[in-house]
Amino acid sequence: MSAVNYTKFNSAVFLLTGKSGQEDVHLWISIPFCLMYVISIVGNSVILFIIKKDPNRHEPMYIFLSMLAVTDLGLSIVIMRTILGIYLFNSREISLDACFAQLFFIHSLAKFESSVLLLMAFDHFIAICNPLRYAAILTPQRIAKMGLAFMLRGVAVIFPLPFLLKRFQYCRDNVLSHSYCVHQEVMKMACSDITVNSIYGLCTTLLTVGLDSLLIFLSYVMILKTVLSIASQVECLRALNTCVSHLCAVLVFYIPDVGLAVTHRFGNSSSHLLQMVLGYFYLLVPPLINPIVYSVKSKHLRERIIGAFVK
Repeated sequence: MSAVNYTKFNSAVFLLTGKSGQEDVHLWISIPFCLMYVISIVGNSVILFIIKKDPNRHEPMYIFLSMLAVTDLGLSIVIMRTILGIYLFNSREISLDACFAQLFFIHSLAKFESSVLLLMAFDHFIAICNPLRYAAILTPQRIAKMGLAFMLRGVAVIFPLPFLLKRFQYCRDNVLSHSYCVHQEVMKMACSDITVNSIYGLCTTLLTVGLDSLLIFLSYVMILKTVLSIASQVECLRALNTCVSHLCAVLVFYIPDVGLAVTHRFGNSSSHLLQMVLGYFYLLVPPLINPIVYSVKSKHLRERIIGAFVK
């Protein structure tokens, strides 16, 4: 065996990866990323501005939507710095501390986004299954407490990850396969036994994203049961139509998340391109799509946005 393979180092950097083998077209590849970044920032900022300025938009649904917009803004800002750095300036190096900080924010915000989607499912569940008690259940104080609790949950479960990674020494093959840092990949760069990190990462995923997705599924089972019991077909379709935006947000978030988790744990070297595509889709598409979908499906929000731009 080559001694190089067993050499340990305390290098201060990881090397991030763009589209390998196509460095000559990185500038062109950066154009869609720049457009996605601008649309995500502007779209979510406009939604927050409209909700803040319009007192009629301070209902629970819009409070949850503002939480989603803030989370999407955070994800866009955290991830785009390194992606655009690679494609615009070929800046691939990232220090260990900066990498650990980035993965902390990425995972914390992703966990909180999952929680917000669960809260929005709960909002739809109460609105359809128990409409008479909707205002009594979803009071502003209760919404604030639930939001704070889920935010603290996301931070608490991810907080140990940088410290678990910092105790390792890392091998010379310090090239990451993504344009940003995630725990699943960084831990594989370690020369040491990563069993603790692997088990902890799996447990946090099951107890957060896994539990949230299960509760969202159960919420929609109850919603569907209630909707199907409605005699009027028009009312039935109207009730289901209120859930379309949220269902789109759930599918766009959870499908690539599950796919990425599977490829990281069971994929091989041939799945590198799939991992990269799923990684971009998982972190870049929700902040881009969510404001568009909610603006199109919400008549009041759409009218306010159009009115703001016309003025």
